[in-house]
Amino acid sequence: MASREREGEPLSPTGKLFHEPSLNCYVIAIMGCKTSINPQVIREGLCQTLLKHPRFTSKLVKKGRKTKWIPTKVDLDNHIIVPEIDSNLEYPDRFVEDYVSHFTKTPLDQSKPLWELHLLNIKTSDAEAVSVFRIHHSIGDGASLISLLLAATRKTSDPNALPTVPIQKKDTSHQRSSSPFRWLFVIWWALLLIWHTFVDMLLFTFTIFFIKDTPTPLKAGALGVELHNKRIVHRTVSMDDIKLVKNEMKTTINDVLLGVTQAALTRYLNRAYDVGANSNGVKQRSSVLKKIRLRASILVNIRPVGGIQELADMMAEKSKVKWGNCMGYIILPFSIVLYKDPLEYVRHAKATIDRKKHSLEAICSYACAKLVLNLLGVKVAAAITRRVLFNTTVAFSNVPGPVEEISFYGHPVAYIAPSVYGHPLALTIHFQSYANNMTISLAVDPLVISDPYLLCDDLEQSLKLIRDAIQKKHTVDAV
Repeated sequence: MASREREGEPLSPTGKLFHEPSLNCYVIAIMGCKTSINPQVIREGLCQTLLKHPRFTSKLVKKGRKTKWIPTKVDLDNHIIVPEIDSNLEYPDRFVEDYVSHFTKTPLDQSKPLWELHLLNIKTSDAEAVSVFRIHHSIGDGASLISLLLAATRKTSDPNALPTVPIQKKDTSHQRSSSPFRWLFVIWWALLLIWHTFVDMLLFTFTIFFIKDTPTPLKAGALGVELHNKRIVHRTVSMDDIKLVKNEMKTTINDVLLGVTQAALTRYLNRAYDVGANSNGVKQRSSVLKKIRLRASILVNIRPVGGIQELADMMAEKSKVKWGNCMGYIILPFSIVLYKDPLEYVRHAKATIDRKKHSLEAICSYACAKLVLNLLGVKVAAAITRRVLFNTTVAFSNVPGPVEEISFYGHPVAYIAPSVYGHPLALTIHFQSYANNMTISLAVDPLVISDPYLLCDDLEQSLKLIRDAIQKKHTVDAV
């Protein structure tokens, strides 16, 4: 066993993809803290948790044609960065954004484990201090890494208790049906599943070769966008507003967030294509928007993410959890239309997501990628993946977080804002719930989207308009 550990584990095929120049991706996890950060306490906490995870204590070593994770001794001085910061900075929020943006241009040193933690003791508008994890995507997928970080935290109300993360329950009502015609429904359901999967994979293939999104002020037009530095900004909104819409419209949180995103992108593009204030200008603008093809690339974890308890046990060396990148893609079309009723954005989002749920696009795209990797090699697979991403406009993600306040090694957390960079997209949108808030995190190419705060405003305003429409409808129904 010891000799096997010294020999190391091979880098997975998907992990190799993330080391190609066109897909050299990193996961960012920004956590605002309600108190100043004590670096020594953080060091001690890491030793008891993350440093028990093999990927955080292994470096990549190339042996001939093979690349392996080789266990190594970790010097925390090389991984924890505590810069000296002027406490009298005029714009601390902008300083943090500039700081994070700066290291999106520099790769991690591959002579050591591929992660680092930056501790910024600077008071911002929504935190007393900020910690920033930067982790190479080959260590694991984003959802698994965020879950792992959460497994290293504890409830503020109970320092010995792990955070509680909501789990979406699958609808199994159709499985309990005792109708004599149930078998007809099952056959029809299966036929639709096959048809939807066929159509989705056909469009996926067309996207590789010739279907491209419409050039817009949100889409990178030139090659090399993955090499540009990214600016990561965030905005926090109330979960109560999102839950109100969800409950009243009988949808999911994801439906609401997708609807809000579609409404916000429509507002942003409507303003960008403003051709005049007269009625003719409005009609012309609406016509332009309807012709826009805008799609989101969504990364789907094929293998279920280990639970918080499982990951905590793994770090305590009590058990093992399957780990690595096991992901497929789905391509989700966005509706860029000026609806008079803001609720139409949520209705359209629900219909789109329900249709995508009844498809095996993610599993098939993963299987095809694995086949290409095995038959044609990592460079061809990377080129295909890059074309799929580059021919769409936005990456979209929603990760559920703790329902109560948590502490990061004794430091109460104010917000969590994850993101990713290194892929060929000018816009990435992450939603991260935490306690009674939802943090919207944007990673943008400033050469394409020069004012990401305006897009944050649009997202916040779109949620308010949808919430107000629900409240107005509720008031009218009550009368």
